[in-house]
Amino acid sequence: MHEFLARLYQFEIRIRKAVNSQMRGNFRSIFKGSGLEFSDLRTYQYGDDVRAIDWNVSSKGHGTFVKIFREEKDQTVFFLIDVSASQEIGTTTRSKLDTTREVCGVLALSAIKEASHVGMYCFSDQKEKYLKPSNSMKHGYQLIVNLFKLKPESVRTSLTDALLFTLNVLKRRSVVFLVSDFIDSGYEHSLKALARKHDLVVIHMYDQRETSLPRLGIIPVYDTESRRTVWVNTSSSGFRNGIKQTFRQSQQQLERFCKQYNANYVALDSQADYVPPLIELFRVRKTR
Repeated sequence: MHEFLARLYQFEIRIRKAVNSQMRGNFRSIFKGSGLEFSDLRTYQYGDDVRAIDWNVSSKGHGTFVKIFREEKDQTVFFLIDVSASQEIGTTTRSKLDTTREVCGVLALSAIKEASHVGMYCFSDQKEKYLKPSNSMKHGYQLIVNLFKLKPESVRTSLTDALLFTLNVLKRRSVVFLVSDFIDSGYEHSLKALARKHDLVVIHMYDQRETSLPRLGIIPVYDTESRRTVWVNTSSSGFRNGIKQTFRQSQQQLERFCKQYNANYVALDSQADYVPPLIELFRVRKTR
């Protein structure tokens, strides 16, 4: 655990130094959303910005009303983490879940230092672990320890259930990091609802073994979620190209979906250095 925390600190320092060196002006927080939240309504007065008019309320015929906003003093950062069996794919020393733990640990430490409230929901096809958002350093370490020690009870995935849970527990607009390999279907409607209500960041975790199979002939492949073994011909160029094309299509579809609903998207190779992609993510969020 001490080695794990030491690595997190090293990566966080790398991210913060790199981001600060690339930004101009004051660098307040990489986690801030809009910076404003809706407070109240009042009647329109001469000189008010017409862009602040609430047309839905004004159309009821009781007068013209404008929205009043106040600056957000507390930002909630919520981690929605897929811990299903497909996340265990990788090498004997590093799986997608291992990288997921590190990425979320780095982001959680950074968020806590920015005085954000940080919470976490780990899911498979059921609730594996839930921590309500809080902003103490002790809570940040508790989140990391729970994530590091977590042993999932179920092997399956239900993104829809996890998204609905998050929509129910987060009452105010928050920054939501959704970390998953997205090996599931039928979750698009719930993901759209989450993106509309919150500031959504999608982190798509994958492993090269899922996209570029070596030529090993006919081999048995074990599906960790369905607990079934199937035999595949890895020497077949048609099979290999089909695997790669299917992954690219699903990745491109998810990326287009995020752009359509104003969510950030980043794909992370579980075996590669994830710091440069995260730095680019923060640069995009800062300039958005």
